[in-house]
Amino acid sequence: MTITAQMVKDLREMTGAGPLDCKKALESNGGDLQKAVDYLREKGLARAAKKLTAGRVMNEGLIASYTHHNQRLGVMVEVNCETDFVANTERFQAFAHDVALHIANLAPGYVNREDVPEAVIQAERAIQLRRAVDEGKPEAVAEKVAEGRMSKFFEEIVLMEQPFIKDDSKTIAQYLSEVVAEVGESIQIRRFARFALGEATDSGADGE
Repeated sequence: MTITAQMVKDLREMTGAGPLDCKKALESNGGDLQKAVDYLREKGLARAAKKLTAGRVMNEGLIASYTHHNQRLGVMVEVNCETDFVANTERFQAFAHDVALHIANLAPGYVNREDVPEAVIQAERAIQLRRAVDEGKPEAVAEKVAEGRMSKFFEEIVLMEQPFIKDDSKTIAQYLSEVVAEVGESIQIRRFARFALGEATDSGADGE
């Protein structure tokens, strides 16, 4: 699709981004204006989060908790930031509460993909490869299919990769990046614990 000057102009007016960035966003998204807006937004937030996170010490924050209305399900999550000033802001506290609510409902097993034990990853990869082969796919194709399905596996068990329960157009990682950009400090979800009455305790994961 040809990217016209008018399309670039429209996107610049919507986002305030530079002309080259707008052109690249449109090219990367087939000329779809709304997708280009989302693309620029995510790129900007990702850059902001990366810049703020580099070399920062996060020793402040809070322990947020959530208990389901029937008192049969509860969550505790540690969310860190750099200063007690940010820890006391409504925005940070709302984020921490949202994360606790999300964990209660979507039951992730780990904070980050790096926290998933290699044995668990290899076992799941073997299952997906066997499934693809059983579906009649050639071995080379089956391996690619299995890798593609691993992304869905991580999305199901890794907190940062799950779609946010209140807005599934973004992941928890993207939501965190938004808050980082707003408060101007690094933030991390360090660890969580989820308890369900009558079920085995899921102790969550340490994000370090």
